[in-house]
Amino acid sequence: MAKPVVLITGASQGIGAAIAKTFAKEIRGARLALVARNAKNLAKTASACVKLGAVVESFICDVSDEAAVADMSAAVLARFKRIDVLINNAGKFEPTDFLTMKVADLDRLLNANLRSLFLVSQAFAKGMVKQGSGHIFNMSSIAGQQAYAQGAGYCAAKFGVTGLSKVMRTELMNKGVRVTTVYPGATVSPSWDGSGMDTSKMMPTKDVARAFYDIYRLSKNTVVEDIVLRPQGGDF
Repeated sequence: MAKPVVLITGASQGIGAAIAKTFAKEIRGARLALVARNAKNLAKTASACVKLGAVVESFICDVSDEAAVADMSAAVLARFKRIDVLINNAGKFEPTDFLTMKVADLDRLLNANLRSLFLVSQAFAKGMVKQGSGHIFNMSSIAGQQAYAQGAGYCAAKFGVTGLSKVMRTELMNKGVRVTTVYPGATVSPSWDGSGMDTSKMMPTKDVARAFYDIYRLSKNTVVEDIVLRPQGGDF
């Protein structure tokens, strides 16, 4: 049986890199399409996955750019012919206060977190529908369920991810495509660099990554529509 083709955006670091390594470790010979903007860091993730036995191809792409996504998706399908698992992990966090946030700040966060997910999902969902199978994971956040101060742009984007994911689930459920929305709380990642926050009580990326794999492994008759992951001690 052919090994699944798994495409992960934002695979150069943090949760995305951890997801790639988890699939590479658990499915020997898994075929991974790794997508990110940072070529140097993406190469490190790819090398680690190859050492774990995966077949890996890297694609440098700004997934918020429509033309770039079109080129990337064409290259991915030329190489792998199909996508079985799509993990929309790419995103960006910035604190933004509603009263002082600029339109450019809002656009930047919407583009990185919501527009990118829409573009990549559209690029590959049609193929999944045609093949009658597939699993799409959309990375939201606790910020996609509850608002907090200085989260105007990020919360708006992640609430958008929540809404779009629910539409995708509704439209694709009878076409053989599973859709899962993931809501992680504070997770150790480069997003916290320079924040002064104590990361020792945050969730490790490997735990979040493991949830993606375990959900994927369920029977095709079962889908986890939403999963919330939080630090044991609560939100930060």
